[in-house]
Amino acid sequence: MSARRIAIAVASATAVSLALAGCSSSKSTGASSTPSAAASTSASSAPTSVATSAVPASAPASVAASSPASGGGLALTVEDYYTWSTGQVLDKVYKACAASIGDTITSTHTPGAGLIAKVLQQASSKTLPDVLMLDNPDVQEIAQSGALAPLTDYGITADGFTPGVVSAGTYSGKLYGLAPAVNSLGLYYNTDMFKAAGITSPPATWADFKADAAKLTKPGVYGFAMAGIGTYEGTWDFMPWMWSNGGDEKDISTPQTAQALQFLVDLVKDGSMSKSVVTWGQDDAISQFTAGKAAMVEGGSWNVSAFQAMKNFHWASVPLPTQTASQTPVAPLGGETYNVTETGNKDKMAAAAKIVACISSPANQQLLATTEGAIPSSVSLAAGVAQSNPALASFVTVVSKARSRTAELGPDWPTAATKIYTAEQSALTGKLSPTAALAQAQSQSQ
Repeated sequence: MSARRIAIAVASATAVSLALAGCSSSKSTGASSTPSAAASTSASSAPTSVATSAVPASAPASVAASSPASGGGLALTVEDYYTWSTGQVLDKVYKACAASIGDTITSTHTPGAGLIAKVLQQASSKTLPDVLMLDNPDVQEIAQSGALAPLTDYGITADGFTPGVVSAGTYSGKLYGLAPAVNSLGLYYNTDMFKAAGITSPPATWADFKADAAKLTKPGVYGFAMAGIGTYEGTWDFMPWMWSNGGDEKDISTPQTAQALQFLVDLVKDGSMSKSVVTWGQDDAISQFTAGKAAMVEGGSWNVSAFQAMKNFHWASVPLPTQTASQTPVAPLGGETYNVTETGNKDKMAAAAKIVACISSPANQQLLATTEGAIPSSVSLAAGVAQSNPALASFVTVVSKARSRTAELGPDWPTAATKIYTAEQSALTGKLSPTAALAQAQSQSQ
């Protein structure tokens, strides 16, 4: 399970109605151009090939309260882990999508920490919901268990979607899940602090970053903050440094991964990053940044709306730096997929597939991206976001190259993730050198 998004911008009722009304059209409203160079440090390009576009489902022009569908339609169920305001928006989306095909739907919001265990129990007792939302790294495990049906069986593909989205939703060559909106990680920096330190541009390389972090560090202020806690959040924040430098989760005991971990260890050693980083989750690191105690922070697209709402707080974002200017920033893909479960009821499974397609329609991609502080999964819609909201442009760039955490190891990803944060803790606390910490973690079976 990936780190949970903390700050979420809730869409207004008007936006919800307009987006749902737009589901009746299959046209994409996104522009086809790439993000401007001013908004990010590298240009975003459309993928050369995408393995598999959601089949748009129509939705009504207005959202009605939960009521029986006329004509004796099916009574469907959906389960997700949204227990905050986002769930209210999604409930309206679910009901509109169901009503558009003459059915009704009831939603269950299960706390994220208990969702997978519950789903596996439901699969065993044959009480699965018709539509299931999963954090994208969990798709592989649940598909492997036989609890999911391939979306391709219902004519649903992912043409035009970001490659990482396709990879995250695919198991054994078949598409099982679609994420309508996704997110990733980038670098936020305090522009006032940069100006005061005489730094005229954000760092693009590790050398630039290290020099800037040292220059920005002063009593009460660290140059950089990130999540280094011994959980999946620590792994999530480490992945961009490892992947961008050529490291690989199949074997973390490589010089490339050791080099990335050594870079972060050196930031702690020279005082540019707090020793407390080993106890910080994402929320903690962001709090350091917003409180003026860190000049730079590793954060996600979901933080943008909260930052924009703060008065007299000036910031900007770019992709995280790479060791050399020739390298491409590669960060993990975040976001949730919608999936059809193997309930054995063919009529309900076919209807559930239409719900999944509707949730990933262009209008709903835009709505959910706005609601969740994310980027639409469609390449063309994402490009439109970069133009309409420059604050998100750097994240559009990052998402276009973001990797699925399960792309290489599939269901075995959690084992690698545990090894990574275990090694990170050992190195950041000074118990072992990065090389030794990674070798020790790699040799352990978990």
